[in-house]
Amino acid sequence: MAVNKLAEVTLAGLFLLDRKHPQVEGQVNQAKAYAVDSKSSPFEPTSIARREPTERDVQIEILFCGICHSDLHTARDEWNEVMPTVYPCVPGHEIVGRVTAVGSEVTKFQEGDTVGVGCLVGSDHTCAQCQADLEQYCPHAVFTYNSPDAHGTAPVTYGGYSESVVVDERFVLKIPGNLELAATAPLLCAGITTYSPLKRAGVGPGKKVGIVGLGGLGHMGVKIARAMGAEVVVFTTSPGKIEDAKRLGADEVILSTNPDEMQPHMGSFDFILDCVSAQHDINRYLSMLANNGELTLVGAPEKPLEVSAFSLIGGRKRLSGSMIGGIAETQKMLDFCGQHAITSDVEVIPIQQVNEAYERLLKGDVKYRFSIDMASLKRQ
Repeated sequence: MAVNKLAEVTLAGLFLLDRKHPQVEGQVNQAKAYAVDSKSSPFEPTSIARREPTERDVQIEILFCGICHSDLHTARDEWNEVMPTVYPCVPGHEIVGRVTAVGSEVTKFQEGDTVGVGCLVGSDHTCAQCQADLEQYCPHAVFTYNSPDAHGTAPVTYGGYSESVVVDERFVLKIPGNLELAATAPLLCAGITTYSPLKRAGVGPGKKVGIVGLGGLGHMGVKIARAMGAEVVVFTTSPGKIEDAKRLGADEVILSTNPDEMQPHMGSFDFILDCVSAQHDINRYLSMLANNGELTLVGAPEKPLEVSAFSLIGGRKRLSGSMIGGIAETQKMLDFCGQHAITSDVEVIPIQQVNEAYERLLKGDVKYRFSIDMASLKRQ
């Protein structure tokens, strides 16, 4: 996911010039967490400030937190030109936990509820985007970590690599009771990131859908598109992923490096979801779209992709992008996954292995998402 409000993030960084954990005034608690203090530092245990719940707040004991590739980008300041990292940084926006306290005006949740928190923890609630349930595009959106903290508890928000979090109830989500919690955590980012464009494109029976890349995002795209009733085809550069793609629900798998496999499918797809964050030839996939077809980017390559005009104008094709989803849509995604028993394929790790997990993530050595068991932090 990308983050707007560059100016505000940059200004927030001015208050952390010494890169020490801030001392704040008012009613706050200290929570155990894992943080990085620079782009080259490893994660280390620390403590961070969490506010006491206000009237509209929900206090959550974090049980599991997924590791998103954007966590890695942010921790290592790889998106510096669009979203500079403010250190110390505590990532994590795929949070599943248990409610431990609620404010006096909270109506949706009570102590003991199992809940989730995704990429957003605040917005202005008044702009056109918020009124349309598109809080992710609010000009004053507050993201779960590395975003200016509107409550002043710290210069920026701290994420889910911690034992607890306090969140406005409007950004807390209900977790279906039939889903395994460790495997549900990645739905709060990878799930909604793929569900939203698939839903918006009207994916369902009679539609042919392509999923480019079978990683943390791609494997969720396969599961969700299949549950929506579409014909699902996976594009991959890895022969070793063919059987796994079929296990996840793909009707067919195409090796995109093999012209003989690509040629029969040219001009046949209604919709393609591109989940690849590495550099790749997007024109190759645009040629696979039928007339009026659409390709949506949810991966975020570091450098711009070259797009030939003829890849689009020849068939009135559309190239678009999508970033997570609003709170209402995220809840619909969770409900949909509950109805279809969809979760992420995860490897559960203790927080003490987060540095090793990041190195493995760089190598693509995970099927398909890491989920941190936060109980390991409490035992430390």
